[in-house]
Amino acid sequence: MVNMEVKLDFTKSAQENADDYYKKSKKLLSKKEGAQKAIKELEQRLKRVQKDAPKEEEKKVVAEKGPKEWYEKFHWFFTSNGMLVVGGRDAHQNEQLNAKHFEDSDLFFHANVFGADVVILKNGASADHETREEVAQFAGCHSSAWKDGMHTVDVYAMNRNQVSKSTSKGSLGTGAFLLKGERDWYRGMSLGLAMYVKDGKLFSVPLVTFFKIKERDNITKHVSVVIGKDKKSDAAKKIADALDYNDLDTIMQQLPAGSFRISH
Repeated sequence: MVNMEVKLDFTKSAQENADDYYKKSKKLLSKKEGAQKAIKELEQRLKRVQKDAPKEEEKKVVAEKGPKEWYEKFHWFFTSNGMLVVGGRDAHQNEQLNAKHFEDSDLFFHANVFGADVVILKNGASADHETREEVAQFAGCHSSAWKDGMHTVDVYAMNRNQVSKSTSKGSLGTGAFLLKGERDWYRGMSLGLAMYVKDGKLFSVPLVTFFKIKERDNITKHVSVVIGKDKKSDAAKKIADALDYNDLDTIMQQLPAGSFRISH
């Protein structure tokens, strides 16, 4: 049995009191029906949101935070046939590459402008011409030619025994090298990179390399990076959004100095 308190208005007749409670009960019933309808609509909306929510594999890629390879502190990529290419980010890294990682079987690449990364093709002495062109484009991208908006630049390659730090007057300063002998030239290399994410890792490769590996490696989400008007921080955000990649620092580290245009 439910006890319910009923208040009567003694200024009204019994019929009038009954009418008042009838009206109140109708309002309460209407509110109950409205609440039930709102709950039902919320449940339907929740189902739609859950259905449209990205699946686990579609969520933003979390950059790998595990151990890195030695070359990942530099600019780097792998050619279309799997050869490692490493470039310095500044004069001190150029020195490190020359002192620690430049071996007799490697090739030295440098854009023909003042202010360019030292780029090393590991085991490059055995590389074919097409592979060397990939490296030449990469070397051109990571030079002052990009910052100066040149779009194309000449690049040369040399052997280990043609590159030295010593002269008859002593050792050269940081980032300076003595180059001797004939150079292997790659004229009018266009400047352009492609970026994509694979297995949680960001890859930045020359466009010429990307066109060769896109289908083979089943790369579906990528961006092209060329000279434009966006400053580096804005370009990095666009790349992060396009690739669903959350590490802006790594993106900025892999970009050359200069301004950019990002396209899908």
